[in-house]
Amino acid sequence: MLESVQSTPTQRVALVIQYLGTHFRGWQRQLQQHRTVQEEIEKAIFKVVGHHVTLHGAGRTDSGVHAAAQVAHFDANCVIPAHKWATILNSYLPKDILIRASAGVDSDWHAQYSAAYRRYRYTLYTENRPNLFVEPFSWHYYHSPLNELLIQEALEPLMGRHHLAAFHRAGSKREHSWVTVQAVECYRSESFIHIEIQADGFLYGMVRLLVGMLVQVGARTRSLANFTELWTLERREEVKHAAPAHGLCLLRVGYPEFPFPKEVWFDTQPKFVIG
Repeated sequence: MLESVQSTPTQRVALVIQYLGTHFRGWQRQLQQHRTVQEEIEKAIFKVVGHHVTLHGAGRTDSGVHAAAQVAHFDANCVIPAHKWATILNSYLPKDILIRASAGVDSDWHAQYSAAYRRYRYTLYTENRPNLFVEPFSWHYYHSPLNELLIQEALEPLMGRHHLAAFHRAGSKREHSWVTVQAVECYRSESFIHIEIQADGFLYGMVRLLVGMLVQVGARTRSLANFTELWTLERREEVKHAAPAHGLCLLRVGYPEFPFPKEVWFDTQPKFVIG
């Protein structure tokens, strides 16, 4: 354990974090004895500085959701250079969490409030036969053929600022459902269909509820017109099925000022290619 140095000014440290969400009850620390990403990293920081430090994340991923480049920050009053925190914390963290990089930031920089966007990727695996090596990171959807062009067409009207109460799970403490969607994309790569959505922020359960409806459009069991009416008229009662958590990944978080090179955070979730 490193002794804190009282004369050392407090330093704000930013982290780029990867985690496999399979065995976590989401990002946020909880009162119940559930394993969370925030708590695991805070425990690692405690082992270094000897006192509790609060870790502030850019977003709260749900139980089972992965992250390729989550961003968080904490304040430390010790002599460790900011860029060395990644290596130090990785020596204490479990194998399903990895700090890709760490860096010092200004005291008014905030992982959540300074972010300009968050981007998620959902992966669907469309082969008839299951594959053990892709199962933890994709929804094995083989029930009927999916048309990625129809899904893309369904996504495009979501661009802009909308009240997306139809895709807002119950239990959220957020008082409204306004979201500014900045980018949408659906594309096929061999046996995989990827759906990417970028927004200033996301509602509780939004992406999984959205994908659950989009696959109906892609499978032609729900029309484009009906899908658009569903969310524009806020018919939440019709949104009954959420896509499985393990197909979803927080791909990246973007900032006007970010101390990390692009290769650290921009597109670090590998894509499977199976013919």
